[in-house]
Amino acid sequence: MPSKTIAGKTVEVTEDGFLVNPSDWTEEIAAELAKEEGIEELTDMHWKVIRFMRQEFEKEGHIPTIRKIKNAGGVPIKDLYNLFPDGPAKKAAKIAGLGKPQGCV
Repeated sequence: MPSKTIAGKTVEVTEDGFLVNPSDWTEEIAAELAKEEGIEELTDMHWKVIRFMRQEFEKEGHIPTIRKIKNAGGVPIKDLYNLFPDGPAKKAAKIAGLGKPQGCV
């Protein structure tokens, strides 16, 4: 696996830039990954989605779907697309330090 230095920490990443080990994730890494994805600043609403995704991953062992984020996380789908344009599941998972969601090409 390739490695990359993000926010001063060297981590393993996939070819698509997803963290290999979710335990390597920090909020500082999230902010840098967000910038790489074209999101200059993470708002409270971004953090709500990111933290929900990480909690669900820790609890369930898999990345939550958009539907689960909407229903259990309380974030409308339209808002998810505004927060994470051009593929909210993929971008949010990447910024949250999780793997590439299943079904994302």
